[in-house]
Amino acid sequence: MSSSSRSVHGGGGSRVAPAQQTTLSIISKPSASGSCAFKIEGYSKTRARIGVGNSITSDVFVVGGHRWQVKYYPDGSVSGANGWISMALLLVGTYAAKVEVRATFRLLHDDSKPSGSGSDRDIIYTTLPKNCSLWATNFTTETELVKSGYLKDDSFKFMCDIALSKFVAVPPSDMRHQYGELLSSGKGADVMFEVGGETFSAHRCVLAARSSVFMAELFGPMKEHTAARVRIDDMDARVFRAMLDFIYTDELPEIDDGYAMEMTQHLLIAADRYDLERLKLICENNLCNYINTKTAASMLTLCEQHACYGLRKACFKFLESVANLQATVVTDEFKHLKSVCPDILDQLVDNLHG
Repeated sequence: MSSSSRSVHGGGGSRVAPAQQTTLSIISKPSASGSCAFKIEGYSKTRARIGVGNSITSDVFVVGGHRWQVKYYPDGSVSGANGWISMALLLVGTYAAKVEVRATFRLLHDDSKPSGSGSDRDIIYTTLPKNCSLWATNFTTETELVKSGYLKDDSFKFMCDIALSKFVAVPPSDMRHQYGELLSSGKGADVMFEVGGETFSAHRCVLAARSSVFMAELFGPMKEHTAARVRIDDMDARVFRAMLDFIYTDELPEIDDGYAMEMTQHLLIAADRYDLERLKLICENNLCNYINTKTAASMLTLCEQHACYGLRKACFKFLESVANLQATVVTDEFKHLKSVCPDILDQLVDNLHG
């Protein structure tokens, strides 16, 4: 807010004549630690003129998710503070039920470095309504301010440090473990899947929420809409189990190292089939670690069939080497790749010169 829009208010709501142009400006955005710098300009225009209990209020700024303002009392905040310059912190808005706040006001040098002294006030609110002020503190006297050298060109700077304490320690989300237990327990399951000779129980709503394909199959006009048992013929049971684990927990289960690449390839195919984009990208990323002259062609086939652009880029990077390309094109997997993508060799040769 510009200085011309600063208002000067009394403790009882009175307004000082607009001819008095003392301003309170924010000169730095609040830091991560909760510090905000301010500048008072036109100090002498209100000192000993606006009266005890009357204040100038800053713009709103945000610290710790709460909205604050600083109030500057040129003639002190209460009658007992006559001769003092006082400061207060005003809470403009909050959703918190309880906040502990400590405000520290410090004078600033021209280079914006804080002085070695300041005034601290601590207060705890059991409830924190809007427009509730932290008690005003006697900041400094006019004599001390003039002697200190901080008052220059009828202006001075100060900093307000706001420290908030949390009353409630919020633990990290445990949702993935809870949903994992829901899957393993089978409680409330309302659909069964027959896959590779095994049976899996699941919850229609969970599957539908995670997969648009399951949404259509289980709640759309398709036959599975009313079926209590759904048979899947073209998927390995281990792959389906891993996919279910991911749907419920958003994490991949541990996979035996000896079966990791093959399992990940099949899981990527399942993820593409059931529109599980995050699972697909995780598999794609993991498969980049298995690219070699024996696997590059089968990886590229997978890329062509399931639109794996990141994995394709990694394969092309690997095959920029003439030696790697020569070793790859003689494999049976490359012959299959050419049947899927007839111009793949031309693309790879062009890639060598790219």
